[in-house]
Amino acid sequence: MKLISIVIPAYNEEKNIPLLYQKITEIFDMLKNNYAYEIIFVNDGSLDSTINELEKLSQENESVKYIDFSRNFGKEIATSAGINHCSGDACILIDADLQHPIELIPQFIQKWEQGYEVIVGVRKKSKSDSWIKKIGSGLFYKIMDNIAEVKIVSGSTDFRLIDRKVIDEFNRFTETKRLTRGLIDWLGFKKDYIYFEANDRINGVASYSFRKLVSLAITSFTSLSLFPLKLAGYFGILITFLSSIIGFYILLGKYFFDWHFASTFSDAENLAIFIVFLVGIILMSIGLLALYIANIQREVINRPLYVIRNKKV
Repeated sequence: MKLISIVIPAYNEEKNIPLLYQKITEIFDMLKNNYAYEIIFVNDGSLDSTINELEKLSQENESVKYIDFSRNFGKEIATSAGINHCSGDACILIDADLQHPIELIPQFIQKWEQGYEVIVGVRKKSKSDSWIKKIGSGLFYKIMDNIAEVKIVSGSTDFRLIDRKVIDEFNRFTETKRLTRGLIDWLGFKKDYIYFEANDRINGVASYSFRKLVSLAITSFTSLSLFPLKLAGYFGILITFLSSIIGFYILLGKYFFDWHFASTFSDAENLAIFIVFLVGIILMSIGLLALYIANIQREVINRPLYVIRNKKV
C-alpha cells in the first residue's frame, strides 16, 4: 500500500484545521484500499490555538503529525519543513485555508499513477481576490514567464503533488530565501496540470499581506532569474550608447558645424546631462546588486531554515 503525505503549513488556522482534517480523512476513507496517508501540519508560529488543535488531532489519529515552529518563519519555510519530514511515496501540498479543493486529491493521485512526477494545481480564478491582487498576479506571471530560467505557468499554486524522487531532490536545496513552487519547477521531472477554481476562505484572514506578496515577488525574481542583474548591464550599455551619440552630436554641432540646436546647450547643461545619465546607471546597478549581495550574505551565514520547538513525526 502506497503512502501519501499531506503537508499543510498553518498560521492562525485553529478554526479551519478541524474542517480541513475532516475533508482529508473523508477522501482517504474512499481510497483506503489502495493508499495509506499521513498528514503533517506545520504550525508556523501561530498566535491562536492552532497548536492545541494539532495536538488533539494527533492524539485521536496516529496518522496526524505536526511540527511546531518556535516562531513565525514564513509559509515557504514551513512548507519546506513539511517536505523535509514527510515519509510518503508522494507528497501533496495544501494550504490550510480550505481554498484548495480537497476533493481533487484523487485526481492528483490518478495522474501520479499515470507516471507524472509533478502535478501542479493551476488556479483559474479566485472568488475572493481583489482586482488589485488579480492585476498584480497577472503582471507577476507575465514577467516571470519572460525572465525565469524555467517555465512558470500563470496561476500555478503550491497545491501540487510531488513524487518521492522529487522530494529527495528538493531536500538537497540549501538556500534560505526560497519560493517552493519555483524550486520544484526548477527541478524539472515529468509534469502535468490540474485546473481549479479556488474556494472562498471560510474562517480567518489571509496571512499574506501586500508587503509579503511584494517581498515574495522580489525573492522570485532574484532567485529564479539573473535577468534583473543582466538588465542593469543592458540598460547601462543603452544609456552609454545614447549619451555618446548625444555628446558627439553636441560636440560636432556646437564646435565644428555651428548647428543651432546643438549651440543652445551650455557647457554646464552638457555636463549635467552626462552626470544624470551616469548617476542613473550607477544607482540602478547598485540597487540590483544589493539584492544579490543580500542573498549571498544570507547564504553565507548558513543559519538553519527553521527551529522546531516540538514535533510528532
